[in-house]
Amino acid sequence: MDLWRDKRLRLSVTRLGIQYLVAMVGMGAAAVNTGNNLLYLVFSLMLGLFLASGWVSRRAIQGLRLLRVEEGNVFARVRGGVRVRFLNDAPARVRGVEIHLDLEDARVEPGFLAGGEGPREAVATLHVKAARRGWAALRSVEFRTGFPFGFLEKAWRFPLEQRILILPHPRSLPPRRDAEGDRSRPRSLPGSASPDGARPFRDRDPLSRVHWKRTAQRGAPWVRTFEDEAPAGVRLGLDLEAWEPGEAFEKELEVLSGSVLQARLQRRQVILDLRGRDGRVELEGPTRCWRALARARAGGLCRGPEFD
Repeated sequence: MDLWRDKRLRLSVTRLGIQYLVAMVGMGAAAVNTGNNLLYLVFSLMLGLFLASGWVSRRAIQGLRLLRVEEGNVFARVRGGVRVRFLNDAPARVRGVEIHLDLEDARVEPGFLAGGEGPREAVATLHVKAARRGWAALRSVEFRTGFPFGFLEKAWRFPLEQRILILPHPRSLPPRRDAEGDRSRPRSLPGSASPDGARPFRDRDPLSRVHWKRTAQRGAPWVRTFEDEAPAGVRLGLDLEAWEPGEAFEKELEVLSGSVLQARLQRRQVILDLRGRDGRVELEGPTRCWRALARARAGGLCRGPEFD
């Protein structure tokens, strides 16, 4: 494939490149006016350097092929990760390529591929901060490089027709009153297992298990958890018919999303009891619960392929 004939390739002169071209033209004009052979030599070297940089940067962006974009769990207003998987035909080649993602209503920090080593199938994780929950259109992935001198920037764009589901912002609030089974069942004598983590203090928790460092950090009592404690699951409920579209409904979704995240961090099972105009459905597991909350509409349905 001839990279120069690819319609997806965009070539632009950088600010440094413009300054270099002005200096080169000035050097050539001075050589013509004075007839100085030394100035002709300097002008020739500058021109050769500019042309060589274009050839090297062409090789830097050549041989990259986009495979797919993997969305992961991306929450609204929280920086998350989107993985771009691509094929590098020449892993040993130094590239200096930036990887840009065009995502609707989101700010995306570019990734970077230095080259010179690595596998043929590479993955770049780009940090994404979306403005709202729901589906967001992924328009394109673009490889950009100004290697080696930064005079010219070459951008190779891959248009996409893909959507990424943005999950509701996980609002951090005290434990919900409607959460069921919010207790652990130790299966061994106290102290027989090594500490595994921490959770907020509950009634009848022994003071000997208080996690003093975490308590000082959070400003509220926390206790240690142990490896062979079996935490009970958490059941959450959402009645779509009881809500109207608006800020209150969005806040409720964020509270539920935060409860799902807390249950996942504490390694507890989570079940979402979702009710709508078409009946009732139970969703189990953090990922299914989050995706259902991201697609939820006040007064809407609770069944369909979007909740699978």
